[in-house]
Amino acid sequence: MRTLLGRLRRLPDLRAKNFQVRMEAERQAMNTPVQGSAADLIKKAMIDLHRELAGRGMKSRLILQIHDELLLEVPEAEAEEARKLVKDVMEGALTLEVPLVVEAKLGRSWAEVH
Repeated sequence: MRTLLGRLRRLPDLRAKNFQVRMEAERQAMNTPVQGSAADLIKKAMIDLHRELAGRGMKSRLILQIHDELLLEVPEAEAEEARKLVKDVMEGALTLEVPLVVEAKLGRSWAEVH
């Protein structure tokens, strides 16, 4: 199975004699294009964002990735610029048939933005 970016996931258990092992591999085959592509997308967005922050000489930095979410530490003076940049970079990470809509929030803690 391949992701949208072409990353290959081999699933040799699709030929397993054990029914349960084979069924698990079939579920993995079904999920790989969706979940694997989402993983590729967030990683590409992280690389793009890191480069963009550095290229602009910003002090904001990536702290953590949680599933489809990025957490950054941002100086107050850069807050609005960083929020817009995160949204733009994540929405533009891949060209898809369906637009990717990203919500970027500002807060003093992770809890505050949830």
